[in-house]
Amino acid sequence: MIEIEVDNRSGVDVDEAAVCDLTRRVLAGEGIGAGELGIAFVGPEESRALKAEHLGIDEATDALAFPIDSREALPEGLPRQLGDVVVCPQVVGEEWRAPLVHAVLHLLGYEHGPEMEAQEALYA
Repeated sequence: MIEIEVDNRSGVDVDEAAVCDLTRRVLAGEGIGAGELGIAFVGPEESRALKAEHLGIDEATDALAFPIDSREALPEGLPRQLGDVVVCPQVVGEEWRAPLVHAVLHLLGYEHGPEMEAQEALYA
């Protein structure tokens, strides 16, 4: 089972059920049937601070991914910790689905390029 913890501290209403449904669909499509991940919705200032801290770029961004286990083999009985996704609704607006899919694919080890673009198209 996929456990998703959603934390909305953005000040914007978010359809958390739709977010979880899309995330589970992507993970199932990628062969991930069990694991845990967090999805945080943050405001532009927090988004900017996270991007500056982790990527050295001082600007608000649509989504960030912080992978942990990815697809690595894990010892028996150890739950898969996929990592965390951070989305800024004020940056993505109503078009949150594509940045969310992009970030979830990063959790699974995808890097920018044709392979990732092909996978993103599957979940558009």
